[in-house]
Amino acid sequence: MVFPRLSADMALFLDFDGTLSPIRADPGSVYLPPEGAGILLTLAARLRGGLVILSGRDVRDLALRVPQGLWRVGGHGAQICAPGAAPSNALKAAPAELVQRIQQIADPFPGVVVESKGEVLALHFRSAPDAGPQLEAEISAVIAGFSEYSLQTGKMVIEARPDHADKGKCVTAFLQRGEFAGRAPLMIGDDTTDEAAMRACLQAGGTAIKVGPGASVAPFRLDGPDDVWNWLREGLT
Repeated sequence: MVFPRLSADMALFLDFDGTLSPIRADPGSVYLPPEGAGILLTLAARLRGGLVILSGRDVRDLALRVPQGLWRVGGHGAQICAPGAAPSNALKAAPAELVQRIQQIADPFPGVVVESKGEVLALHFRSAPDAGPQLEAEISAVIAGFSEYSLQTGKMVIEARPDHADKGKCVTAFLQRGEFAGRAPLMIGDDTTDEAAMRACLQAGGTAIKVGPGASVAPFRLDGPDDVWNWLREGLT
């Protein structure tokens, strides 16, 4: 199987954490490498705008870390910011009762943090990895009372997200936009949260690349962010 190369008829969807930058204990310390912004903007021009950064981060946070000239999508697809636009500061919030109950679950565990990302709530337990199964069970029980919400797990994170906040649905919606119609989509991501987008790309006749270890529907694999950037640089040649 020949490893995919970028071409002008493709639509490229890129996860951020773990894909364009290594995952760090402090999410606020994660940025693109020094030449990263220039590479992404050049590729976006060659793809005629068909490059989307698709992240679980709040889009306001994501917009601080990637160029304004790109499509920036946060909240697993719930928050879309077009090239050149600034993200809205008035994002819809999660239900107050859900926020309160998940915070109550986190409180007994030192270092476990609840992050509000608009409608999406993320509980980070990297500082208490052994607590993961208990936290997941308790959050799952809470979410059962909110019919529009689902539980999603990732690398040391458990998320409560509304059902429309889905990377796969986001990819499908983008492919229905005029400037994306007819393109072959390619998703690159490292986490279970990226699998829905990968499946959407495969179903649309495109492909996907998994970054790092772990089971995946992606037919191709890269070891880490450094390899992702090397592959992106090849797209400039």
